[in-house]
Amino acid sequence: MTTLGCALFATRWLQAPLYFGLVAAQGVYVYKFFNELWHLIHHVISGHADETHVMLAVLKLVDVVMIANLLIMVIVGGYETFVSRIGLQGHRDQPEWLSHVNSNVLKVKLATAIVGISSVHLLQMFVDVHHTPKHDLLWGTVIHMAFIASAAILAYMSGPMAAHEVKARPVKETPQTVVIPAQRDRRAADERAETAEPGAGGAGTAGAEERIEAAGFPARKVLEMFDEGRLRAPEPHVVARLGKADFVTRKANVVLLGGPGTGKTHLAVALGVRACQAGHQVLFATAAEWGARLADAKAAGRLRKELARLDAYPVLVVDEVGYVPFDSEVAQLLFQLVSHRYERGSLIVTGNRPLSRWDEVFGDSATASATVDRLAHHAEVVTIDADSYRTRRLESASPAGREDPGKFF
Repeated sequence: MTTLGCALFATRWLQAPLYFGLVAAQGVYVYKFFNELWHLIHHVISGHADETHVMLAVLKLVDVVMIANLLIMVIVGGYETFVSRIGLQGHRDQPEWLSHVNSNVLKVKLATAIVGISSVHLLQMFVDVHHTPKHDLLWGTVIHMAFIASAAILAYMSGPMAAHEVKARPVKETPQTVVIPAQRDRRAADERAETAEPGAGGAGTAGAEERIEAAGFPARKVLEMFDEGRLRAPEPHVVARLGKADFVTRKANVVLLGGPGTGKTHLAVALGVRACQAGHQVLFATAAEWGARLADAKAAGRLRKELARLDAYPVLVVDEVGYVPFDSEVAQLLFQLVSHRYERGSLIVTGNRPLSRWDEVFGDSATASATVDRLAHHAEVVTIDADSYRTRRLESASPAGREDPGKFF
């Protein structure tokens, strides 16, 4: 970037005082809210407030709150969009819309907020209709309809504009990806899962087989072939209990930890198969694949819709957390997935590092801590403490009579 370009780009900071001014305006509305609330309480206690007066006073309070909410959207969203990234680092109170805010999203949300404020004003007029001139009622209604029409037009235009932005975004040249058969099978399974109607098929054998096929498992595994004696868990026979798939109805998570080759994926897939057999839809993907999927949705401006669409699947399997550190975007997206699923649906997660070391994977302790906090709150954490099946089999294998390695993984 040239010196002139850097200087022009730096002028965005001239907007910062404007947002600080809006913060001061927010303080004014806080004062106005409590002033109105005090007057309402005073009139009620003194017995001078009838039902209409109380309703009008409450509507005024709602009006003040909605305007304050509008200010928050302008302050936080505008600063994030036009001045500088706020970088909340996965803060638990981060608004959902802030993760994908842009000028189009901000305009639509502001227009929607204005329609809401206008609705409250119009409702105030009709509640106090005996003291409101007909001329004011007429123009209040006309202006409100104009706000609705403007918001609808903005919402309609934001879709094509967002799509155009995605298409126009420059793409870095990368070598063409060669899809190996396993990847092709996974993509085909994912396409089947997207076209399949969640919850369809019942709990019968045919429906269960359809769900297992649509889940995208790398291979079919069963719990009976897993050695439960290799586990460190709070109670014995934890695998048999998890195999009942009761954790799905409780919207609880299952976290499987252990070194490479200890059977984490085997156990995760087997539990996913049991969930399918119990009548639940399941989707399987590695952590890297989930990150890529959510990144694509975010780039297309549909991250919120994608997360909502995944709500239709009671169980999501996230495999191989920790094998490759995440970049900051993927770390944030996986945090959003875990946060969104919290008490909404179950996650089965496998990882090769203890939860206390997930900051090594997520890149910073704040995002890792927030992710672990939500993931482990309602979770069965199972540690598989053993040598790698693969290493043991290589050491003990003989040229004659080798067993099927797929039996263990």
